[in-house]
Amino acid sequence: MTPSPVGTVGGEGCVRGGVMSSQKRRWTRAGNRIGVWMYRRLDGRFSSGSKKVHVLMITTPGRRTGIPRSTCVRYLETPAGLVVWGTGSGSRRDPDWMQNLRHAATAQVKVRDREFAARPRELQGEARDAMWRDTILVEAPEVAKYERKAGRTIPVAVLEPSGEAMLAPTLPVRESSHAKPG
Repeated sequence: MTPSPVGTVGGEGCVRGGVMSSQKRRWTRAGNRIGVWMYRRLDGRFSSGSKKVHVLMITTPGRRTGIPRSTCVRYLETPAGLVVWGTGSGSRRDPDWMQNLRHAATAQVKVRDREFAARPRELQGEARDAMWRDTILVEAPEVAKYERKAGRTIPVAVLEPSGEAMLAPTLPVRESSHAKPG
């Protein structure tokens, strides 16, 4: 098993000393597949270990393949919509799901047993900073450690329900390569 540099093929967690082994990447992918399967099967009932932490499942087309990819991420409900952020558990690069979200006109969202289409809008500049500081860090202060560890600005997006009927994917959905919410 040869370690590969961070930022190559696959996930964004399990980093030590700037390298991620292919074994760790495989475990991360397997964990995400299990998490997505459980979320679908149990309607998100046991998606987090805390009543304070809320997790949704998001499905977007892969930015390179167009194949629908699903992952479970933490979110907060706000008047603007559902807010998600891409800490990647402190990885040095944005999570794949966030990169896919940037390229998607709509995303399929599942919050427990409710499914809907949403328009993703990544926040930039002062709007992003205000949401991070005044909402995310107030409601989930523990995520600040991931920003310090990552050494990058954590992307923040708002998912606004679009009112469109959610379309079933025409291809089998593949889970993305990261398992950790956020």
